[in-house]
Amino acid sequence: MTDNRNMILAIVLSLAVLLGWSALSSHFFPTANPPATKTVDGKQVPVANPTASPASNAPKALRERALVLAEAPRVRIDTPALKGSINLKGARVDDLTLTRFNETIAKDSPPIRLLSPGGAKDSQYAGFGWTGQNIALPTADTVWTPSASTLTPATPVTLSWDNGQGQRFQITYRVDPDYMFTVEQSVANTAGGAIAVQPYGFISRDGVSKDPDSWTIHTGPIGVFNKLVDYDINFSTVDEAGNAGVARSSTGGWMGFTDKYWLTALIPDQAATVQAYFRVGADRHYQADFTLPATIVQPGKAVRTTARLFSGAKEVNHLDRYEDTLGIPNFGKAIDWGWFEVFEKPIFKLLDFLFKLFGNFGVAIIGLTVIIRGLMFPIAQKQFKSMAGMRAVQPKMKALQERWKDDKQKLQAEMLNLYKQEKVNPLAGCLPILLQIPIFYALYKVLLLTIEMRHQPFVLWIKDLSAPDPLTPVNLFGLLDFTPPHIIALGVLPILLGVSMWLQFKLNPQATDPVQQQMFSIMPWVLMFVMAPFAAGLQLYWLTNNILSIAQQKWLYSRHPSLKQVEAK
Repeated sequence: MTDNRNMILAIVLSLAVLLGWSALSSHFFPTANPPATKTVDGKQVPVANPTASPASNAPKALRERALVLAEAPRVRIDTPALKGSINLKGARVDDLTLTRFNETIAKDSPPIRLLSPGGAKDSQYAGFGWTGQNIALPTADTVWTPSASTLTPATPVTLSWDNGQGQRFQITYRVDPDYMFTVEQSVANTAGGAIAVQPYGFISRDGVSKDPDSWTIHTGPIGVFNKLVDYDINFSTVDEAGNAGVARSSTGGWMGFTDKYWLTALIPDQAATVQAYFRVGADRHYQADFTLPATIVQPGKAVRTTARLFSGAKEVNHLDRYEDTLGIPNFGKAIDWGWFEVFEKPIFKLLDFLFKLFGNFGVAIIGLTVIIRGLMFPIAQKQFKSMAGMRAVQPKMKALQERWKDDKQKLQAEMLNLYKQEKVNPLAGCLPILLQIPIFYALYKVLLLTIEMRHQPFVLWIKDLSAPDPLTPVNLFGLLDFTPPHIIALGVLPILLGVSMWLQFKLNPQATDPVQQQMFSIMPWVLMFVMAPFAAGLQLYWLTNNILSIAQQKWLYSRHPSLKQVEAK
């Protein structure tokens, strides 16, 4: 009767863990990218287009993108990383695709489109200009004259416009081989009187990000003001601010919109006093903008200001390089590393090195696991010896528990004395587990956040290690033409992980408390379901770690057979 009660209690607790985790994980610990493949006619094929474009919930497109692009003259953008164009009507950068990244893993998948013109689906664009009084200024309808037809890393393009009143406006665009534009604005005053102009820059987008904003991943409005990263601004806070917008004052800094993998950001002169805003208009049309202080331009003089525009993938090395070489404060924190950055960045650097060494990201994860286990080998040896000792003294522990079951204080004293006599420490096995927690979480964040891990294959059916394992026995490994629900879609890797955890628990000392015994017997299978929605790369790490732990413990027994003999007695 007692055993049945213990089993029922263990099952109830396990279900509470499983259901409670499912309820909390979507906000605090998003599990993985959307599946990269699906079952069609019994085969795994690439998903057509999960969440590729950077905006959603946008107003219905009024016109096809190609029609909108053809409505105005343009300057082509052609770099190793970017293709697109600058709209000469309004001098907007509103057409940009990333040549190094595709929407899906399919061979014919189109490149990621980051910027689109206003009036097209998922529009997002950037521009620069001036405000002022008693002066004719360029507007969104102004058609600029370019100095060249194509912008490349070797050929900058200057856009010019004369207002016919003695002022000539110019915007010079330069671009590097990656994702950074340098934008120089100038106003020359040939009129008889002084003028006052105020430079600005803006990013406009329709709709919120398709990537959810959570405790682990920040998406939406983002900025660095006075060298501090502001993750507190999101689409909902901008909505709540209404017409007033969310305002920030800063010396230098940067601001823009981020998705999980993509960023479009304005970087003003780092020495200038900046007034920044995040605003929302009709149909959830959002804007990030900055203005600089007004400048008086005397007759016969000119004024110039320089800003930058980043629009591209959040590749770790590129962000860090821009931060260091261009002096952009905390630009690397466009990736929301969180509190464990001190672990996450080294884990990423090591994984990136191993990936370049082996050419396969799954092999790199296995290599990382081997390195970590090697560094922790001495600690793990002490852990296993302690656990073996705990197994050996269990009969004596049970005898003490039976003898002093009515005197808890005496039992505690006798147990401590037993540990001292037998030279065992029940807490010795906790240290490796505690050390693994930040490493495991760091790898989780690296797989979740870094674009370098996106769409990286391993072997056979695993085409994307940043997505869950797609192969499951629930549909007979793809022979049945349906995709099972999320909660029961146990992949091969999670099943192997559950088996490895069960084997590992079998080698550990058995808990003396009956409820704990039942919990430990069920826990591997509960964790199997918990881990199933996570990235396959994370499952591969844990599985490899468990296999190495089991092998190390077996090796310990082979080197010290007396431990096994003592346990048998």
